[in-house]
Amino acid sequence: SPPLTGTNRPRLERQPRLASPMLLSGPREDTMTRDDPAASLSKTIMQIAPIDLTALVATILGISIVLVPVIGLTARFALAPTVEALSRFFDHKGLGKTVQIMERRIVLQEQQIELLESSIKRLTDVSNFHQQLESGDGSSAGEETPS
Repeated sequence: SPPLTGTNRPRLERQPRLASPMLLSGPREDTMTRDDPAASLSKTIMQIAPIDLTALVATILGISIVLVPVIGLTARFALAPTVEALSRFFDHKGLGKTVQIMERRIVLQEQQIELLESSIKRLTDVSNFHQQLESGDGSSAGEETPS
């Protein structure tokens, strides 16, 4: 076989490195492929890149330190009108019951006032009757004086 020189040497290509560290599909980085597509297809395997768990947890916690208060403040200001509307709704809902209770109380108080007025009228009548009996003006107890 003739010696390999720059012109008759088989062309070898290095596959480009993928930017994503998670899943790499395609030929392995350390394999060299020839111009033959069947050879490159047979050597295609899937690789899983290692994950630095400590760095991942540190990144998530670092982001959480900033995002949790931001999300809390955003939720507070975004939900404030909704909470206010709900509180007004439930206040008005209870307001109808309160009005009904107050109406019943007023009716009961009016009835008590009528009872008191009738008691006062009877007491006044009894008092007038006793005054007439004590004065002895000659009218009988069964007769009423014209007014």
